[in-house]
Amino acid sequence: MKNKILVTGGAGYIGSHTCIALHEAGYDIVVYDNLSNSSREAINRVSTLIGQSIEFIKGDTRDAEMLKQIFVAHQFFAVIHFAGLKAVGESVAKPLLYYNNNVSGSITLLEVMAEYNVKNLIFSSSATVYGDPETLPIDENSKRSCTNPYGQSKLAVEHILEDLSVSDQSWNLISLRYFNPVGSHPSGQIGEDPNDIPNNLMPYISQVAVGKLEKLSIFGNDYPTVDGTGVRDFIHVTDLAQGHVSALNYLEQQASSKSSSDTTSSVGFLPINLGTGKGTSVLELVSTFAKVSKQPIPYQFVARRAGDVASCYASADKAKALLGWQAKLSITDMCQDTWHWQSMNPNGYNET
Repeated sequence: MKNKILVTGGAGYIGSHTCIALHEAGYDIVVYDNLSNSSREAINRVSTLIGQSIEFIKGDTRDAEMLKQIFVAHQFFAVIHFAGLKAVGESVAKPLLYYNNNVSGSITLLEVMAEYNVKNLIFSSSATVYGDPETLPIDENSKRSCTNPYGQSKLAVEHILEDLSVSDQSWNLISLRYFNPVGSHPSGQIGEDPNDIPNNLMPYISQVAVGKLEKLSIFGNDYPTVDGTGVRDFIHVTDLAQGHVSALNYLEQQASSKSSSDTTSSVGFLPINLGTGKGTSVLELVSTFAKVSKQPIPYQFVARRAGDVASCYASADKAKALLGWQAKLSITDMCQDTWHWQSMNPNGYNET
């Protein structure tokens, strides 16, 4: 086995897929998750897929004493920090919950990491930190501004990581800014399983296709885009998972290339976009999904949603140059794998 990794939020959608990629790359993992918006069943299925049990600890990133016990018991090389609430609408209704969980939880985690001298972190950030982009494609130097508490919580953690890297140059902090993760593991055994009505487009489309929801509401058809609907950079979750493995490999290379007398970090705070670099409109996604699933996707146009931007897609050049990573899977792949998961698991991880 290679180095041991703590994966916070590892039972969630992106976390569970990344656990498989980490195992395939030879990493030893410990998953820490409070299961507030994830399922223990996801980890059970990951264990089945990889053919061995995963050490799972139920706990919260705000619980310093629990974290300390885990750091005493394990010698971690790095932490991949997925744990966080992620529903934009809920963040507007419950901002204190989001700042407490996402920001306070990250601070507590960093304090414990510092205490046990584990200073390699990969943070699960988001393209929401860019707000309404001034130019496209969006690169890592683009201006950051947020339109909701969820985005603000991600940006706040980025600011904390930046300040931390300035104060102590032994930290290696990679902030991966995801664009729009979709898709599922090709086995159909794990996938996106939102609580209640989905907040994100792809699971909503797939639940319409499987008959759980009546029709899709498309917010706005008068944007200055190819067909008037919003354009986003959809990225397959398994490509995204590989991005985390590439980031870990990069941190290991940096660690091995440093001389023992060199106490300065060559990484510091490093933001990296993970996207395909291509935009796909809502209608293009709906059309592809209908073709792949052979199911009708009834939809209606409704008014634009406050805070939505017309187009948002990444420049992924930095990830390719530094990490040797680029997205490989197409929109058709994303729709096929989502439909495979949804049709096999119409009720998600809740079989009843």
